Amino acid sequence: MEVPTNRKYLDTHEWFLVDGDTVTVGITQYAADELTDITYVELPEVGTMVTAGKAFGEVESVKATSELLSAVSGTVTEINTELADQPELINDDPFGKGWMVKIKADSLDPLESLMDAAAYEKSIA
Repeated sequence: MEVPTNRKYLDTHEWFLVDGDTVTVGITQYAADELTDITYVELPEVGTMVTAGKAFGEVESVKATSELLSAVSGTVTEINTELADQPELINDDPFGKGWMVKIKADSLDPLESLMDAAAYEKSIA
């Protein structure tokens, strides 16, 4: 499994990709594989305020329901609406088409303490 090096990672298997002050969030291939067939994704509405360290949504699969955590505080600016009809995109392409939300971050500082790709790979080995 290839872990992209252009992101930061939480130990709860969310990834964070920075573009300016916007952070795209999704779950890793490892998490998608552990959950197996993802059947439903609950995401916040655009305009919702999210808080670092708090849940902003859920992913449901045939095995379990898992909370989605944000590493940054800010405002949701976009959600991946395709996931409503195609939650399997997360299983098929978790680092691409399976992204979940975009957040305009109040600060990017919290991302500094997250794992890089090498540390994340070590944590799941």
